[in-house]
Amino acid sequence: MDYGLTETQLEIRNIMRQFAEERVKPVRAELDEKEEFPRELLDELGRMDMMGLYIPEEYGGFGGSTLDFCIAVEELSRACIGVSVSFAANALGTYPLLFAGSEELKKKYLPEIASGRKLVSFALTEPNAGSDAAAIQTTAVRKGDKYILNGTKQWITNGGEADLYSVIALTDKTKGPRGASFFLVEKGIPGFSFGKKEKKLGIRCSATRELIFEDCEVPAENIIGREGMGFMLAMKTFDQSRPGIGAQGVGLTQACLDEAVEYARHRVQFGKPIIANQAIQHILADMATKLEAARALVYAACRT
Repeated sequence: MDYGLTETQLEIRNIMRQFAEERVKPVRAELDEKEEFPRELLDELGRMDMMGLYIPEEYGGFGGSTLDFCIAVEELSRACIGVSVSFAANALGTYPLLFAGSEELKKKYLPEIASGRKLVSFALTEPNAGSDAAAIQTTAVRKGDKYILNGTKQWITNGGEADLYSVIALTDKTKGPRGASFFLVEKGIPGFSFGKKEKKLGIRCSATRELIFEDCEVPAENIIGREGMGFMLAMKTFDQSRPGIGAQGVGLTQACLDEAVEYARHRVQFGKPIIANQAIQHILADMATKLEAARALVYAACRT
């Protein structure tokens, strides 16, 4: 189908498809089996200027749209959903900084993120707070020119591998969700450590870890936006990033269809490939129809 993609978007698709075929597919099984984070592949995407697709040009990025980014995510997902998740989670962690970070924070960190030299993670989920984002318990108490963070974040994508973490914490418990704020926390600072790496049934080259804050001192200038903006920023981040989840589903489904068609062409029964059977053709046609409907919906969401 013709989705009215621009020349730039077609080029992004072609570049990422070639990268996925030549660089990701040959190593995806090994990465999954060893549960090895794909840092080398992400570094390579940084050198290709793909890590900054969604970052404005003034901060060293490509200045692309949501659709530009989702096209890249879709193509990676066709080859390996684990690599795709690691790539997309970097943007998820960066959005709060893009939306509300001070000019000083943006100038300091965004060029490093756009180049792929620094990876980012989004830290909201806790043992008792995930979909119920308002139930977070991690706290941040202002003391002079610092905030003291205490608490735990659970099941954090890119945890332990990322260099920067967008962390939401309560700066005023009495206000509930309106008392939450975002902070940009650097890996390696005192009081910030990691729990065990989670063992998963799939998407195993994507790192998922617990984040632990114990009297962790974060510079006051690393607050993203103002105190009390955290919940709003989280919701805005989800609005911006959710089409990317759809793009992952579309890419993965496209890979499934490709494999099904390839198998049906080569599997011979009763003297002919099974794809010659109308019943098999109907199944494949239904898959293709639903796939294109899903792709159309994702692209429309990106353009909204």
